Amino acid sequence: MTFKELYLAGSIEFEEIDEYCFAWGDTEDARTLREYLGLSVEEEDVWISESEDALRDMLDRQK
Repeated sequence: MTFKELYLAGSIEFEEIDEYCFAWGDTEDARTLREYLGLSVEEEDVWISESEDALRDMLDRQK
């Protein structure tokens, strides 16, 4: 499961996104970080252009 799937299911805390980013950096996975995390293009844009808090709020609205 991706970070997003696990987070929305309540299985992990949002702060674990950092661990997923580090894990992606240590793999030879061909997916982009966005794909690896399971984020949409819009979610990635909010994360990059606004903040982690803005991404968390966006994901929390999907719960």
